Amino acid sequence: MTLYWLVLVSFAGLSVCQSARPNIVMVMSDAFDGRLSFDPLRKVVHLPYLNYLRELGSTFLNAYTNSPICCPSRAAMWSGQFVHLTQSWNNYKCLDANATTWMDVLERNGYRTKMIGKLDFTSGSHSVSNRVEAWTRDVPFLLRQEGRPVSQLVGNTTTARVMKKDWKNTDEATRWIRQTAAFPDQPFALYLGLNLPHPYRTDSLGPTAGGSTFRSSPYWLRKARIVSSELISVPKWLPLAAMHPVDHYSTFTKNCSGAFTEEEVKSVRAFYYAMCAEADAMLGQVISALRETGLLNSTVLIFTADHGELAMEHRQFYKMSMYEGSSHVPLLIMGPGIMSGLQLSQPVSLVDLYPTVLEIAGISAPGNLSGHSLLPLISKSNDFPEKQHSDWVLSEYHGCNVNASTYMLRTGKWKYIAYADGLSVPPQLFDLKLDKDELHNVALKFPDVQAHLDKLLLSIVDYPKISKAVHLYNKKAFGAWRNSLGRNYSQAIANLRWNLDWQKDVFNNEKAIDTWLYGSS
Repeated sequence: MTLYWLVLVSFAGLSVCQSARPNIVMVMSDAFDGRLSFDPLRKVVHLPYLNYLRELGSTFLNAYTNSPICCPSRAAMWSGQFVHLTQSWNNYKCLDANATTWMDVLERNGYRTKMIGKLDFTSGSHSVSNRVEAWTRDVPFLLRQEGRPVSQLVGNTTTARVMKKDWKNTDEATRWIRQTAAFPDQPFALYLGLNLPHPYRTDSLGPTAGGSTFRSSPYWLRKARIVSSELISVPKWLPLAAMHPVDHYSTFTKNCSGAFTEEEVKSVRAFYYAMCAEADAMLGQVISALRETGLLNSTVLIFTADHGELAMEHRQFYKMSMYEGSSHVPLLIMGPGIMSGLQLSQPVSLVDLYPTVLEIAGISAPGNLSGHSLLPLISKSNDFPEKQHSDWVLSEYHGCNVNASTYMLRTGKWKYIAYADGLSVPPQLFDLKLDKDELHNVALKFPDVQAHLDKLLLSIVDYPKISKAVHLYNKKAFGAWRNSLGRNYSQAIANLRWNLDWQKDVFNNEKAIDTWLYGSS
């Protein structure tokens, strides 16, 4: 009997509602494209442990981030509330340090808890250039925020541990699992946050550099089985002149407006997939530790990510976009009482994890949550009352590399994206069934659909009001930062990665900032 069937048989007699509360383990990756967890993209890169979860657990085919950037996304996941409710506007402004997370609730209710690795959901982190670019996005000049995306080969065919920090945290997590196995009478909850497959910081750009280097070794490029060029697609790009104005701004600030060869694009994508394979191996180490300690059958295991990675789709890398590569995240859940081999098309998002985790633990969820428990959708038990999950998900973005607050509503075959006040920047509407590449904005072709979805969006969030609040926050935050520097302000600005036009015309750019700060709001 294969290992899969042995585990399936052992799960069959267990229920999430059993008197002995299950352990809960969440592995959250960073920048992991959710489409790699199901066909057809899962065939591009070999991810054996993600496939293990896929076979033995439930996979959500339409899982989305609530904000396509690290800190606001994680703030939504940990708080269970939409970004506009917690005012998690950018990587610098997120949750207060004393905010109650679902891990806090589990601990108060008798769980032994541990959080290891990347957390990144409280205010005050990330680089100065990152926050300044977010604050000044309304100023009428473009800032180049990132280095040009590049791939970098390191090590050799035996170099399995490229991201050493993640491996160190994974080792710590597995040691903790083995130590905790000595306390069988108390359930535990473990969170492991990975940096991979987030691109690495580009050291040559200095201490304020962003992450634009896709780094891996021959070991992963071979093991991931992505060396065949026919498996790696070259995304279709719109001409720069035909881009949506917000996309054009993003492409420039991400340093992607120049020429790229087909080989360069394929290389970035190949290295990204190899980085995903290394993250998958870390998930595998956690699974092995649970199995070796006899805890796998009594543990609910969740794999997800804070956002995706464009990997040169839409002439961009990184995230900060509502396109599928950036906003679509993996979400797979395996454990006692969870249906095996189930694939659900129900749209869900990261705010659903808070009530889901609490329901798994048999704890009542507070009434102020934005999400809904996913357990009734995936449980073998029929004991759950009928609960209707919303047929839409909301994602929003207010940070750097995008010059307008952005709101995405995903429902049925449609993806609707509104910007700013809904009037000054044209909306986008994509039919994901017919246009998987999201190259054809059909908002003008289907005005009734656009009007209906905009009305639905407004019923969920008063987005023109939120956009105005973010605009005022940006001005206030930047003004306070500039004033705090006094005479050091000019040097601080000079040290950031501004584009060449800033250096050529310092006076006009300073004038633009003064007009923006002290002119009409």
